[in-house]
Formats: sequence, C-alpha cells, structure tokens
Amino acid sequence: MKSERNILIAFILNVSFSIFEFIGGIFTGSVAIVSDAVHDLGDGVSIGLSYFLEKKSKKAPDEKYTFGYGRYSVLGGLITLIILLLGSALVIYNAVLRIFNPTEINYDGMIIFAVIGVVVNFSAALVTHGGETVNQRAVNLHMLEDVLGWVIVLIGAVIMKFTDVTLIDPLMCIGVSLFIFANAAKNLKGIADIFLGKVPNGMEIAEICKHIEEIDGVVDVHHVHLWSIDGVNHLASLHIVTDEEVNKIKEKAKAELYEHGIVCATVEIEKSTDECRESSCSTEHFHTTHHTHHHH
Repeated sequence: MKSERNILIAFILNVSFSIFEFIGGIFTGSVAIVSDAVHDLGDGVSIGLSYFLEKKSKKAPDEKYTFGYGRYSVLGGLITLIILLLGSALVIYNAVLRIFNPTEINYDGMIIFAVIGVVVNFSAALVTHGGETVNQRAVNLHMLEDVLGWVIVLIGAVIMKFTDVTLIDPLMCIGVSLFIFANAAKNLKGIADIFLGKVPNGMEIAEICKHIEEIDGVVDVHHVHLWSIDGVNHLASLHIVTDEEVNKIKEKAKAELYEHGIVCATVEIEKSTDECRESSCSTEHFHTTHHTHHHH
C-alpha cells in the first residue's frame, strides 16, 4: 500500500533526524533546535503509530468490526495530535525559562543545522504529499510544519548572528509551538466530529432528503441518519415511503446517495398505508420506537 510505505519512510526519516537534532541543539545551545527535536521525536512516535493503525484501518469488515477498521486511522490521528500538543506545551515551558536565563548560542552551527533541516524535511514533505485519509493528512501537516519550523530557525539564526539578540531563539520556539497548537486544535475538532457521529462536512440532510423525494414514486423520506467512518467513507440509513416497485426505488435512492459520497446506505421501504414506528425524520425531533404489545 502506497500510503503505508510513505508513512514508514517518513517514520524512519523523522526518528533518525530528531536524534541528529538533539545533538545539534545541545551542540549549538539553541532551544529552538531542541524544541524542534522534541516535536520531531513526537512526530516520529506518532507516525510509527499511524503506520500500524493505517495498516489496520485497511482491513476488511469482519464479525468483530462490521463497519471495517477505518476508525483506527482516525484514532491514529487523535493520538498523534495529543502527542503533538503535549510536546509543544513542554517546549513552550522550556522556551519561557530560556527567556529569563539567556545562554550562549553557536550561530554558525545553528545556521548549518537549519539548512540541513530545511532540506531533509522538505524531501520528507514531498514524499508524504497527497494522502487521502485524515491520518495521512495529519502526517503531511507535520512535515510541512517541520519545514516551516526550520525556515524560521534559519532566518532567526542569521538575524542573531548579525545582531547578537539571543532572545530571538526562545521567541521563535514559542512561535512554532503556537502554530502547531492552532493546527492541532483544528484537526482535533474534525476527529471529534467523526467520533461523535456528526453529519459529514459539506453534507446537508435536508438537501439529500429533497433529492430523494424528487425520485418518481417516492412519497416521503424520513428517519435519515448520516455519519462517517473515517472522514472519507460515509454511511447512511433512511426510510422511504413509496407504493412503487421496491427494488427499483431502492436502486435509484442508493445511486442518488452514492453521488453524495455515501458508500453504504441502508434503505427501509414502507407503504404509504403503513404506520412508521419510528416516525418523523425532520431532524428537530427524533422519536424513539414505540413497540405495541399485543395481548392474546
């Protein structure tokens, strides 16, 4: 699988690179480089995790996971983000300490490391570019952040070399961390939406109902549920009232849903004379099913 191989390559690059960075950070005395190392190591761990979870997420549905394993990919994204957030918090803490106790920095060494950093991370970003899953996007986001982080470190190192203002180092470090925080928070929301069963982005229940109601012979559509397995594959279940030939209506409805990006739809058909036990799909009031008990 291409996505898995890319993630594995990224993992190897990241881990070996973060070790190189720690050495660089200690050698140059730059907290910005050490912060990048923490961030990269966090990335490495989370990418390794993504690799296994992404692999698992490709498994076909079975009797344990009837929807397949797509959510594992989302879980990988979630754990990745938590690691990133914790890493950033730690780094910000160290940078703040550094503002109050400035130390000596080896600018030339820092410039050399930053140039290597930009080159290595840019190559990694190219390799992981263009993933479809939430997880791959999270991985690619890290790569781009790393490139950006190193560009900032490089510019900062050059400025410090000529001005000797050591304060720039921790400030850069905090800037990069805040940027990571903001991005992670945005991704976190997308992941929470999937786990909470929210209607997938860009989908309108009302619009889908309207399209299905326009099919010849459909009297009514209700009890519509839309959710997503992993942000890419969406599912739906709905009730259609019709007096026409059942299979024909089902086919048409499923074709319509497929156009909306719904890979799997469960369609319940009712006659207009039936009393729907789970009445009303208007999303404002879902009713629970009332079972009427018949006494003999």
